[in-house]
Amino acid sequence: MSSDELIQQEVKLPASIEKNISNPEDFYKTAFEFQQIMMIYESAIKQLQTKLDILNKENKISGRRNPIETVKSRIKSPQSIAGKLQKKQLPITFESMQKNLNDIAGVRVICPYISDIYSVRDTLLKQPDITLLEEKDYIKEPKQSGYRSLHLVVQIPVYLSETTHNVKVEIQLRTIAMDFWACLEHELHYKTTANVPDSVRRELFRVAETIAITDREMEEIAIELQHLE
Repeated sequence: MSSDELIQQEVKLPASIEKNISNPEDFYKTAFEFQQIMMIYESAIKQLQTKLDILNKENKISGRRNPIETVKSRIKSPQSIAGKLQKKQLPITFESMQKNLNDIAGVRVICPYISDIYSVRDTLLKQPDITLLEEKDYIKEPKQSGYRSLHLVVQIPVYLSETTHNVKVEIQLRTIAMDFWACLEHELHYKTTANVPDSVRRELFRVAETIAITDREMEEIAIELQHLE
């Protein structure tokens, strides 16, 4: 998926919302409200993508090495939003989803090296219209599965013609190697409904450790080559 693409999902409202729609006027009002909310989240993603694109162009013009390889984005589907609220035992309403979910809008930044991840993080957070709400560093403290990534939840203003909305967006920053492992691990879990055996979990963890070592070694090589220039 390219940096300016959003995953298009069939809009299906949660059953709890559908039950409250008793006439065409209610339907139009509910559909419009949901569409407007999703438009605001999409706008927040586009703003972040523009900021990252500007950083890319600045580095290119200045002759510096680019710390960003690719940028991906996605909006959670209505089914996924409703399922997460239900799992958290929260009301399945528009107000509840905006208040309680941090990852309705998501941006993934893929970087060549680990140091690039923190460089991009620091550069983004210096911008006055980006507010850090939450940070989870799964690079310094990986998950038990071996998963590594830096997760940020930021808030960014979206300006409409008459209103301003402070929107939460989850940003995941990974190296190319981390993304490779995470995507394949997700695919393996997605394709099976059975419980993953402990032997497979151990093998996935071993591969994650191997990839982490490779990440560090590649960065050391890059630093050594830079000193030769």
